[in-house]
Amino acid sequence: MELSKVTTLMKATALELAILTGHLVLYPSGIVAERLSPSSPTTGPDADPATDPATGPDATITPGVRPVVLLHGFVDNRSVFVLLRRVLNRHGRDCVESINYSPLTCDLRSAAELLGRRVEEIRARTGHAEVDIVGHSLGGLIARHYVQRLGGDTRVRTLVMLGTPHSGTRVAPLADAHPLVRQMRPGSAVLRELAGPAPGCRTRFVSFWSDLDQVMVPVETARLDHPDLLVHNIRVSGIGHLALPVHPTVAAGVLGALDAGGPVTRGAHEGETGAASVA
Repeated sequence: MELSKVTTLMKATALELAILTGHLVLYPSGIVAERLSPSSPTTGPDADPATDPATGPDATITPGVRPVVLLHGFVDNRSVFVLLRRVLNRHGRDCVESINYSPLTCDLRSAAELLGRRVEEIRARTGHAEVDIVGHSLGGLIARHYVQRLGGDTRVRTLVMLGTPHSGTRVAPLADAHPLVRQMRPGSAVLRELAGPAPGCRTRFVSFWSDLDQVMVPVETARLDHPDLLVHNIRVSGIGHLALPVHPTVAAGVLGALDAGGPVTRGAHEGETGAASVA
């Protein structure tokens, strides 16, 4: 292996260890569910259902940008998004909410149903017809299942996924005792469902994958390739799996993906301009 590649790998590994240490410190703060964003002036328990913009016959979207929902990965919680949500808040995303699914969750589909209920609650509370979602690792698969299999494409404008095993990962074979891990293996029933036809899916998909992600085996599994979906894959160089939700370069890319209004080609692959090096 070339010296430059060894040096890059060592830097990425050191960064992963530093991030893991910091995350272990923050982890307890993310166990408890966060406080909800306030209702819009025209929604809430005292609103008239006939005129409520979220439910009434003349539904409209309240001023401001779409809410952003953050969904963590396996054995994690909302604390992983502390830095990313700060970036989003600083750039005008004033409604950012993190969802914790139970550490006892054993089925990706159940977590997707929970996500759907939370999205409906956010829509009713804020008056917005659509939300954006950012999912890290397993969180991206949960959000994909909601969008593709539970009709979430009518609710989700853009889904950004960070290090998500779209084709399954072979890392840590001894972890197969956990049902969620088995669902993230190549060829699992859930992944076969997601690989199936999804005609007319409206959501825009943006998938960030890193060439040094040691949790994604192989690393290309974090690329989303599906002929029916509106997809943009973005390759990131020089960082590992844990760095994806916290690295400034990725955060800027996520912000750009959420703010982008242009069309994305179905089944698209990234070009040279879609790669971001942080080495």
